[in-house]
Amino acid sequence: MAGSEKGSYYITTPIYYVNDKPHIGHAYTTLACDVLARFKRLDGYDVKFLTGTDEHGQKVEASAEKAGIDPQTFTDQVSQNFRDLTDVCNYSNDDFIRTTEDRHKKACQKLWQVLEDKGFIYLGSYAGWYAVRDEAFYTETELTKNADGKRIAPTGAEVEWVEEPSYFFKLSAFEDKLLALYENDPSFVGPNSRRNEVISFVKGGLRDLSVSRTTFKWGVQVPGNNDHIMYVWLDALTNYLTAVGYPDESAIEYQNFWPADLHMVGKDILRFHAIYWPAFLMAADLPLPKRIFAHGWWTNEGQKISKSIGNVIDPLALIDEYGLDQVRYFMMREVPFGKDGDYSKQAMISRMNGDLANDIGNLAQRVLSMVFKNCEGKIPEHGDFTDADKELLDSVNALHEKLRNDFDKQSFHRGLESVWNVISAANKYVDEQAPWGLKKTDLARMGTVLYVLAESIRQIAILLQPVMPESMEKMLNQLSLPVDVRKFSDLKTPLPTGVEIDKPQGVFPRYVEEGGA
Repeated sequence: MAGSEKGSYYITTPIYYVNDKPHIGHAYTTLACDVLARFKRLDGYDVKFLTGTDEHGQKVEASAEKAGIDPQTFTDQVSQNFRDLTDVCNYSNDDFIRTTEDRHKKACQKLWQVLEDKGFIYLGSYAGWYAVRDEAFYTETELTKNADGKRIAPTGAEVEWVEEPSYFFKLSAFEDKLLALYENDPSFVGPNSRRNEVISFVKGGLRDLSVSRTTFKWGVQVPGNNDHIMYVWLDALTNYLTAVGYPDESAIEYQNFWPADLHMVGKDILRFHAIYWPAFLMAADLPLPKRIFAHGWWTNEGQKISKSIGNVIDPLALIDEYGLDQVRYFMMREVPFGKDGDYSKQAMISRMNGDLANDIGNLAQRVLSMVFKNCEGKIPEHGDFTDADKELLDSVNALHEKLRNDFDKQSFHRGLESVWNVISAANKYVDEQAPWGLKKTDLARMGTVLYVLAESIRQIAILLQPVMPESMEKMLNQLSLPVDVRKFSDLKTPLPTGVEIDKPQGVFPRYVEEGGA
């Protein structure tokens, strides 16, 4: 798009199913997308960041009936909960899509028509096992039995036998094409463990996919046959196209942003995104997304999260207790992204008091306090840099490229680890250079040391904006850095000297439990 330095970048969350309120899994996926979207914007890209809600299907119809209201009223209420979460968590999404919008129904029906016209959809009848909770069909070999002897899906959802007329999509025709896609583009599905699962599933053989239902009415009607409602996953996946203007392929947003650069999903819905979705797009002769990444699940203090146990983690409650940026940092740093991870209160407090309060918070507070107190409240002039100065500055200067490489692989934890290695080196440099002692012996050298540290803090704070935007804004404000020079392209322009700063305030207070010392 005109005005962007490096082109466009389109990133999506899955659209969240509106049969319940948001939980930590929803917050986690959207946060990862938000961090990457903010990073790309600061790195010079024109970004479109999409999230939204999936509002059709048998499960929603049943939930609305249970609540005693019509499905549209029900989805209006629950979808708002997800909108509210984006505000509370400071997500920077550019669009919020709902599958009940007219623009989406139009896109779904057009895609269906294209698939049908090209001979990839045909009418038949379906008989098999269906999980309402998953909105997914399963083969007999995928099922196990629970303690009550009832058949259950691999997800634990109960299944029911369904027999009804159905349209089918010729998924079986895409087995070889999909395998060639995974082979020719190893980065199409990440991480590698999930890619291997997808390849294994496809190699096991693909059957044609039932893509319509007749036993309920809450969904997008099949063009030309109002007795049929589109299968919720064909409906839901199309949202990524809807949001960029499809079916108008000449639309500016479609031209600029399709194909998507990254679909971020939870591992439980990878099959739909890495198998069904590219097959639908291949059949319609539409470009494929560039990458699909599946992250893991959270447990709570070592236990699987479940409503029946009552240990569901409410992201809003976490933010209330610990602070927004503290929670954002913890979720991106604590777990290797892509793997399952455990939430524990002790781990949260450890990150807050260790990484945030002690490491970066203490570094900024003591350095800027010394500048304010000993340099007439101004960023000091500097002399020639020593080897020790250059070593720290070189490690700071290398961070941008390291972060870019790690974030492009969705390896957020590794990128943050690199930043904290440099923060640790900066704290060590403070102790070794002892600027408080230089005040009495070598004022010029003290100025240089404090300049090197202030410059390091500037670059670190700029780079951490995607993860902790509000806190880093405070830190950059304390350096009196103008708002218009906080992009990554500004990293190479050194901190100007002689600029006045205010007396610094702590950005990351220590967390003390009630009743604690």
